[in-house]
Amino acid sequence: MSARYDDVLGPLREAYDRSARQRDASGKAAWKQAEREAFLGRLPDGGKLLEIGAGTGQDSVYFRDHGLDVVAVDLSPEMVARCREKGLDARVMDFLGLDFAPGSFDAVYALNCLLHVPDRDLPAVLEAIHRVMRPGGLFFLGVYGGGSLTGEGEFADDEQWPPRFFSFRSDEELVEQASRVFEVVDFHAVGADHSRFQSLTLRA
Repeated sequence: MSARYDDVLGPLREAYDRSARQRDASGKAAWKQAEREAFLGRLPDGGKLLEIGAGTGQDSVYFRDHGLDVVAVDLSPEMVARCREKGLDARVMDFLGLDFAPGSFDAVYALNCLLHVPDRDLPAVLEAIHRVMRPGGLFFLGVYGGGSLTGEGEFADDEQWPPRFFSFRSDEELVEQASRVFEVVDFHAVGADHSRFQSLTLRA
């Protein structure tokens, strides 16, 4: 029996609570900054953006400082506390518990967080994200995958404790799942092998 989302939330929350201080002090790789900037360039001025899996809020601060009305959510209370210290509207929520009215956001940003969703629950998570977006809104979905990392389960070489659950998907699998709910605007890959990153821009 494959994993379910509810089963992986507890260990994920604990791992990210433990690593909040370290992550808050770390910088942002240049290629991640480039992905973020490219997505911002597609967005209308002054729109409302939801960042899911926001971590310590580095990307949310970037979007806020570029004129967007930002809400940040994360399943880790420690991460949310770090976001609030930066003056962000931040809330503790998981992907299937997005407590917002339908059509609340012009854009959604998800960097390296949906790779923690088991394959069985990814369709429901994508539907939940689509529900809170306005028609025509843009969704950035970026995850590691499509290279030498395959399959799903606890990552044996994880540097965090407890070991986190990951689901690594091929390009074809990821695009197929996304296109069932969204229109694919752009797909490209950055890097190779275990650090290969899949970048998707989708339209609701």
